[in-house]
Amino acid sequence: MTRNASLSRQTGETKITLQLALDGSGKGNISSGNGFFDHMLELFAHHGRFDIDLHCDGDINVDFHHSCEDIGIVLGRAFSQALGDRAGISRYGSTILPMDEALILSTTDISGRGMLVYDLQIPAALIGSFDTELVKEFWLAFTREAGITMHIKQLAGENSHHIVEGVFKSVARSLAASVKIDENAQGRIPSTKGTIL
Repeated sequence: MTRNASLSRQTGETKITLQLALDGSGKGNISSGNGFFDHMLELFAHHGRFDIDLHCDGDINVDFHHSCEDIGIVLGRAFSQALGDRAGISRYGSTILPMDEALILSTTDISGRGMLVYDLQIPAALIGSFDTELVKEFWLAFTREAGITMHIKQLAGENSHHIVEGVFKSVARSLAASVKIDENAQGRIPSTKGTIL
């Protein structure tokens, strides 16, 4: 079974093309319009073992908000599409990840119910030219479109770069566990309802 997705989305603010392979080798070919965010998505691809090819042309002359949120929308839709009917997946994942002094907890449930519980205290308003408020906006868009319940909690940390990097690495590993095929499930939907769409 090939769990891939290819999407494009164009609005008056952004034009995005994306190819995603859930069962990849961690290759990230990212051009978002922001160098720090490119780095975060490359880390996300690597630590989740997802192959992601993403290009975004956005109105970054205004700021990076529209691009970041719209990338979250498209990536979330791609995850949903690649997962299909969710048959046989493990569904749940959790990771406590250290990034130097920062410690990040993430948990994911491919539930069909998009929800984000977000508890970070990022000291800096900017990392390079990246507005750290956009971390939450990105994951909100992603979880809504993917139909994933996600909790992200900062357990320790004071360096903004380390905190945000820890988030992307931790979430990648939690999602990798959630999307993994559970051989013992014998192709069943992981819900007593019989569906999680």
